[in-house]
Amino acid sequence: MQYDFLRQFQTRMKKVGAYAVLFKNSLAKTTWKTYGFEESFEQVNLLFSVLLYIMESSLKEEPCTMDDIANFIDQLNLSVYQKALSYEEAKELANFIVDVVFCNEGRPMYFESYNYEKKGYEPIHISFIANEVVYLEEGVRRTSYSLTDAGYELMLSTLEVDRHLQLTIQEMVFKLHLEKATYDKAVDDVKRIFDLLRMQCQRIEGDMRKIRQNALLYSAKDYQERIEQDLTMIQETKTKFLGYRENIKHRVEELEEKDIAIQKLMDDERENLQHLKTIEQYLNRALDEHQRILNSHFDLKILYGKELEGLIQMSGIRRFNFRTELYDVLLKKPDVLESMDDFLRPLWMRPLHKTYDLTKSFAPQRPLYKRKKEEEFFETFEEESFEEFMDEQKRQRLIRYKESLCLILSFVIKSGSLELNELKEQLTPQDIQVLIPTVEIFKEIVIELLQAKEIDIEQLKREQLERTFEQTLEFQLNRCLLDVLEESFINQQIQKIEVMRTKENEVVRFEEVVDENGWKKSIQCSNIRFEVS
Repeated sequence: MQYDFLRQFQTRMKKVGAYAVLFKNSLAKTTWKTYGFEESFEQVNLLFSVLLYIMESSLKEEPCTMDDIANFIDQLNLSVYQKALSYEEAKELANFIVDVVFCNEGRPMYFESYNYEKKGYEPIHISFIANEVVYLEEGVRRTSYSLTDAGYELMLSTLEVDRHLQLTIQEMVFKLHLEKATYDKAVDDVKRIFDLLRMQCQRIEGDMRKIRQNALLYSAKDYQERIEQDLTMIQETKTKFLGYRENIKHRVEELEEKDIAIQKLMDDERENLQHLKTIEQYLNRALDEHQRILNSHFDLKILYGKELEGLIQMSGIRRFNFRTELYDVLLKKPDVLESMDDFLRPLWMRPLHKTYDLTKSFAPQRPLYKRKKEEEFFETFEEESFEEFMDEQKRQRLIRYKESLCLILSFVIKSGSLELNELKEQLTPQDIQVLIPTVEIFKEIVIELLQAKEIDIEQLKREQLERTFEQTLEFQLNRCLLDVLEESFINQQIQKIEVMRTKENEVVRFEEVVDENGWKKSIQCSNIRFEVS
């Protein structure tokens, strides 16, 4: 390519295209004049004010209905623009802004960007807001609006900072304000950091919704970028935020001790104390959001793998053309319609697994009305305790994670180093059921161990002492390892656990293992080496 500065030109045009499409849908419309917005700058200011309002509601995870937007425009008009608008006209203006300007009346929006490397135009899809159905008080059904990734990028680009650098730059500014003791500005900084973490979590949830709709629309490149961004954010922010929180806590204690000593702080010191407490509160919330990102990261990984596995299974299904295989044959031989039910019945029926419990033959007989009353009681009881039942199921599932990890460690400790194929040879059929309670549990344990590669047990213990982890019933490798080492019979002091694939391309196969649905399967995986020291 002759001009190196034109590389990745389409990436720049993606941001420019968002502005172009937005202004194209807005400035060319005469509807604005109906509501008194004659000048283009008034129209642009109102548009971005509404986008900011939707973004604020999205960050707070609050519903943002058309009535909310109309009320915001009405209040804004009374205090700022002062146009002759009634509330009904404000609601009509809100419908125009959302449906026509932001959503293009439901039609997809594209911007053609020239790719100088491929020498051709490429369409860039633009979408500012998404909608979902929510239920408000008393079961009222409404449509709630939120920003998409493109909408967030549009709003963040107005601050002239790239999304990938937002958190890093904001953290640097926050650190600078702490060093200069300008705590009032540090409060705004830490709020912005919390918002950025919340955005990141919402992006992951948006990716999960996209995968559920169609995993093929979510490319491997998008998945890799999302995983790398999550891991980078998790590694860089946790240690720093823990340090900031300890620093803030120390300063708060100093001011509180001073307040006790002299009975009264100066006004500026008392104000600083309030700011420091606010900063500490938001740092705690940011660390909780950090944990939420970590959990969502693993949920995304599990969901993506499951959806791709389902697509692979679907690819093996043979499909028939009903017109050629059925209709054309019927037109040639109409007399076969008499036995058509024999042909169609297998399409909607599947073989039933019939079992008969012999103990039912000896069960005492009871009147039907009494049994019906008992069933109604138990149905009501189950409905009331459904959440408790689900929590108990999660606790039982977590126990199976721990039993599987405990089994692996107990065999590896004996020799210090053990491969998966060697472990399989030493296990009885009952031990294999403990090792692989379900295919999904075993798969998740192996993937987490391979990704961790090297686990420092002492460092995990120190982190546990420094910070109280959020109580959760979901599987977390580090927490589960510590619980196993504390609760099990393993008394040997383990300093480090290493997990790696063997150099030989050997495959380990397990027969007759069950999945979450109870189906028996045969699975195979790469050979793995476990080492403890």
